[in-house]
Amino acid sequence: MSNEQTFGSVWEALADTPQEAAHLQARSGLMIELNENIKAWPGTDTEKARRLGITKPRFSNLKAGRVDLFSLDALVDLAASAGLVVRVQLAAA
Repeated sequence: MSNEQTFGSVWEALADTPQEAAHLQARSGLMIELNENIKAWPGTDTEKARRLGITKPRFSNLKAGRVDLFSLDALVDLAASAGLVVRVQLAAA
């Protein structure tokens, strides 16, 4: 008998609930888009952090993709600070 489980996404595998998986997926998507945009900015990481209004260590966590350290609200705030517009799109599961 196999105990193998299958999941629809990596977030479902990591999360304890569907709600937690949805939060992880949304935060991850925001973080990826933020990082893609920030890469194009000129300057050092310290200058980029200052532009976002966060500390250099916080910027390093963002850059490293530390989803667990950022709330959805914090990422929306950072996106706004970066001059990005956040839109929410829903789809049936």
